[in-house]
Amino acid sequence: MAGWRRIRDIVTGGLIIAVPALMPSSALAYPIDCAILLCMAGGFPASAECSAAKAEVIRRITPWPVEPPLQLWRCPLGISPGLPVGGEGTLPPEIAAYRDAIEVWHLAKHVTSGSGGRDMVLTTVRGTYDASGRLVRQSVDEEDWPAWLDPAVRARTGSTLLNEYGPSFRAVVLRMRDHTGAYSTEWVSY
Repeated sequence: MAGWRRIRDIVTGGLIIAVPALMPSSALAYPIDCAILLCMAGGFPASAECSAAKAEVIRRITPWPVEPPLQLWRCPLGISPGLPVGGEGTLPPEIAAYRDAIEVWHLAKHVTSGSGGRDMVLTTVRGTYDASGRLVRQSVDEEDWPAWLDPAVRARTGSTLLNEYGPSFRAVVLRMRDHTGAYSTEWVSY
């Protein structure tokens, strides 16, 4: 829990609003990326703010990862305007750890049957943040898949990635870490 509080203090500049009922509602508003960071650190707990933050993350990464899921340059983090946000050494280590633990996987499996047997086309692309804070996408071969990926596919499709008798599908899988160090995945079919 202390890790989450540290993230909250960094994002809010250490200010804790004691009497929110007396504050105008606009003073309580966070940029969506600050909400994404806070909610991700908390494991996306059930709340209107975290539901909106999670929906924004999913919008950004589907149907193809067209935007980085976490855009820290949009969250002030108590850093002076004009300074780069997100590059190596510019983020507090607690924040960088959340960003660096994010993986966005684009998975596509197409299986067809014909007179020559079954054909399968498989695409696996992983997006991760590099040291400068950019989301970088690269194709990943079977031998480089992480151990958690195939069980996640099996849980959603009933088959493994390489099983030619499994169903065709397209999905984006978001993997992230919360303040306890536990990983979670979000599967979005499209």
